[in-house]
Amino acid sequence: MRKNILAVVFLAICPLLVAQQVMNNGSVIKLVKAGLSEDLIITTINGAAGNYDISADGIIALKSAGASDKVIAAMVAKVTAAAQPAPPPVPPPPVLVTPPPRAAVSALPAGIDEVGVYYKDRSGVWVALMPEVVNFKTGGFMKSIATDGIVKGDLNGHIRGPHGRTTLTFPVVLAVYVPEGTAISEYQLLRLRTHSDGREFRSVTGGIIHASGGANRDLIEFQADKIAPRLYQLTVQSSAGRGEYGLLPPGAYSSSNMGSNGKIYSISIPE
Repeated sequence: MRKNILAVVFLAICPLLVAQQVMNNGSVIKLVKAGLSEDLIITTINGAAGNYDISADGIIALKSAGASDKVIAAMVAKVTAAAQPAPPPVPPPPVLVTPPPRAAVSALPAGIDEVGVYYKDRSGVWVALMPEVVNFKTGGFMKSIATDGIVKGDLNGHIRGPHGRTTLTFPVVLAVYVPEGTAISEYQLLRLRTHSDGREFRSVTGGIIHASGGANRDLIEFQADKIAPRLYQLTVQSSAGRGEYGLLPPGAYSSSNMGSNGKIYSISIPE
């Protein structure tokens, strides 16, 4: 009875004792020689760190010392388990980050936000060109009759003051943001003739130029490039000459047979 109690106590404290040292073949042989049971020796092998020789010679030596097959198998399993690489760590689940809502991207350059005409200043910023009031009066006789029956004729415009409010230098870069359904070709770039009390030009109603008359004398042809939806850029080069200029939008006048007021975007390029 006392022997059984001592075996149980040893079984409980043996793993604690051997945990302080690394088990090897000699340690196992000592346990076998001490007469410990097979189960106790296997439990000790499994519960403590071990550095065992499981080569053919090592196993033969263990067998010769009285180690059972199960004890030797436990030693082989311990060495095999230690030789296997640890499994890679399981990566944490991805954190789903909801990106902030993207701000609406405007197709228009900064500074251009409504229909009108803009000029680029020396720093490259677009600045709104304020229109001036123009007084229209039709010419003395009609030039032609269009197929839709609308009579077309000369249109004379008068603007107060000998110079435009906005003074620029060459090259003058303009941007025209046209209304929906309007083509840039409906605008007229005009050279303004100066007088002591104002500026004048001759155009035509409907934006149609008649080669047979004098209505195209102040018209300047221009090339406009589309840089955004409904937005066109044009450049007035020094070859056009210094003076007063105006960009006449379509529908700037309200009547073709009587005096009326409208608007024109004018610039002054000093002599």
